[in-house]
Amino acid sequence: MKRILLSILSTGIVLAAVAETPLAPDGTVDFRVMPVPSQPADTMVRAHEHLSRLKAEEQAVQLRRRQRFLPTRRRIDREIDKLKFAYKGEVMMGLTASYGTLSSDDSDIMLILDNINASGTVATVKPFIGYFYRDNNCLGVRFGYRHLGGKVDNLDVDLGEENDLNFDVPYLDLKSDNYSFGIFHRSYAGLDPKGRFGLFAEFELSVSTGSTEFLYESGDVIKEVYSDNMQVKLAFNPGAAVYIFPNVCATLSFGLGGIQYTSVTQKDADGNKIGTRKASNMKFKLNIAAINIGMTIHMWDKKKK
Repeated sequence: MKRILLSILSTGIVLAAVAETPLAPDGTVDFRVMPVPSQPADTMVRAHEHLSRLKAEEQAVQLRRRQRFLPTRRRIDREIDKLKFAYKGEVMMGLTASYGTLSSDDSDIMLILDNINASGTVATVKPFIGYFYRDNNCLGVRFGYRHLGGKVDNLDVDLGEENDLNFDVPYLDLKSDNYSFGIFHRSYAGLDPKGRFGLFAEFELSVSTGSTEFLYESGDVIKEVYSDNMQVKLAFNPGAAVYIFPNVCATLSFGLGGIQYTSVTQKDADGNKIGTRKASNMKFKLNIAAINIGMTIHMWDKKKK
């Protein structure tokens, strides 16, 4: 740009000088008597000063842009990973488990549900293994097994004489077994300089499949219904961790929901297909049934090196 402007100014000066030059008797320009411009140096100085101002303004604009949009390498580091909880190269092996029961004997709920005799059990076991590809960041795989069992021996429903609606459920029995496989990413953040306490955020993509057996009484006859189910889920599971031994860590995680797709195929007692159901949803809330207590072992501890 500077060279182009200088060329234009120089050409203008030459043309002006030529325009003021007297012609020879034959009509041609006599360069021997061509006058020299009176102030060429001043014109060049002014042009140079003008170009310098343009360059300074351009540099100022570029500086303002850099201050507004800093490159990643120059942005402020909040030092979230400054406190190390786990180090690059560690291998983590662990297990999470949950167990819950429900029991009711001749109880009632708000005088609507009466004579409830029910029991239920939910048990989950999930072993996993992971590798820390960098400090505080782990990538791993998880296997899982879940058992769900529930039984209702009697349930009376009474909505009052005004509604004229009351009935009883004599017998229900449900059993479900599911197996799952998933991959997860877990990011830790240390809470103390010694790296004993930490928080983590975990995202898991899992696929589960299993079967359910449902028995119910209808007209003094016990009927059976079976179903095969499959579920794909992307879940968010934050939690807390603490080292109880140098290489042994206890964890507590909470299931906060996610995105899932479920497909169920129902069959009768003879194995004939009698119906299907498909559903997809996205929900984020605390799931009490997804509170897991776990234990992990960290191998190849780099803190000792």
